[in-house]
Amino acid sequence: MRIGLYPGTFDPITLGHLDIIRRASALVDRLVIGVAINRDKGPLFDLEERVAMITSEIEATAGDMDAEIVVHPFENLLIHCAQDVGATLIIRGLRAVADFEYEYQMVGMNRALNASIETVFLMAEARHQAIASKLVKEIARLDGDVSKFVTPAVKGALHQKFGN
Repeated sequence: MRIGLYPGTFDPITLGHLDIIRRASALVDRLVIGVAINRDKGPLFDLEERVAMITSEIEATAGDMDAEIVVHPFENLLIHCAQDVGATLIIRGLRAVADFEYEYQMVGMNRALNASIETVFLMAEARHQAIASKLVKEIARLDGDVSKFVTPAVKGALHQKFGN
């Protein structure tokens, strides 16, 4: 069984994330969505909320997925999480050149820690490439329309968080 790991904070999950998940599901038999706890980032949504949002969105789009999808919170090193879930492939989404520079360094470090785990980069469809959770939260906080960037359920959760 080919197992892939798509890690991220997913604070919140966006249409870009969902596009990467759908496309990555064609590459593996099981796709583990690794939800990073990452206390340093100070997420808007707590871990339980992010896991619930991702689970709900995956269930809503299950017909579009080619692989079994599992949601798995983690707080350890990415490479250790990959080993814990039996992944031989780490899937990373790229938006811009700045993403690539950071990811290039990360791949080198991960390869030094475990050379048997490959990293694959996927770019979301063009209409989703510029979406960043950080920007989505800022737009929602300022009462802007985020419907082009997230599902209606996530939009509702953002408006509930910001009280608008």
